[in-house]
Amino acid sequence: MDSVVLQTDIKEYPLTWRGKVRDIYDLGDSLLFIASDRISAFDVVLPNGIPNKGKVLTAMSLFWFDFFKDIVDSHLITANVDEYPEDLHKYRDQLEGRSMIVVKADRIDAECIVRGYISGSMWKELLAARKNGSNVVHGFEFPSDLQESQKLPETLFTPSSKSDEGHDENISYQQLVDLIGKETAELCRDKSLEVYTKAADYALTKGIIIADTKFEFGFKDGKFIIIDEVLSPDSSRFWPVDKYKIGVGQPSFDKQPIRDYLQTLNWDKKAPGPSLPDNVIQESAAKYLEAQKLLTGK
Repeated sequence: MDSVVLQTDIKEYPLTWRGKVRDIYDLGDSLLFIASDRISAFDVVLPNGIPNKGKVLTAMSLFWFDFFKDIVDSHLITANVDEYPEDLHKYRDQLEGRSMIVVKADRIDAECIVRGYISGSMWKELLAARKNGSNVVHGFEFPSDLQESQKLPETLFTPSSKSDEGHDENISYQQLVDLIGKETAELCRDKSLEVYTKAADYALTKGIIIADTKFEFGFKDGKFIIIDEVLSPDSSRFWPVDKYKIGVGQPSFDKQPIRDYLQTLNWDKKAPGPSLPDNVIQESAAKYLEAQKLLTGK
């Protein structure tokens, strides 16, 4: 099995964040983002990693940053280790293909979610609303005959509050305006919809439906930019076009094999998570790589 990077250890710079996937180091006037091979399910980081996962996430973000640079600039400075500070070169085995140096931005505290199809939390909220005789969720009125996984009549911008601890919560657009201001909220909405539309139209030509995705934005020296990862299997629902069927949940290019396996266990979905068998790890790794190859050609 390919080796996995579960944790990085860069001694020369302070670690400012270790999340479910990313390790972030403070380089002074910039940040070093490293995508590990850690995998989480049900908000619990599992003991196993997924081979090459961090490299897939990084490669896809780099592809998309370039793809929609005409719409919005990104936080990327460089992903070439040769251009990193000299004292980072000795960590090449931890950095190559899975890291990038990015600008320090003032993060906008909101998740900018775009939905082209109904699935996930929005579908659950619609089902709950229907039990009360309503088809309205967060100010949107849905068709009464809308089914799970169906394409929405129009693409929706459905923001959520940003929480570093616990779960993000879906909020209305007006709540977003109250949170971050009208001008910034409009930028978040308009750029999110524009990026999603361009990416989703392209992905369809490659056999992938982007059902929904989430973006994060920030400001650098007053300029509005997109930050964090974008349009990866971790931040989006990617569905294969050839298996798409309305009315049911869809197979996806991500950690679905892991979720499916964990559902067969008597596990309370609390840490520590159970170890994964090799076949489940390899199946999930293949899903990530397939998505990368279909979308980027590499």
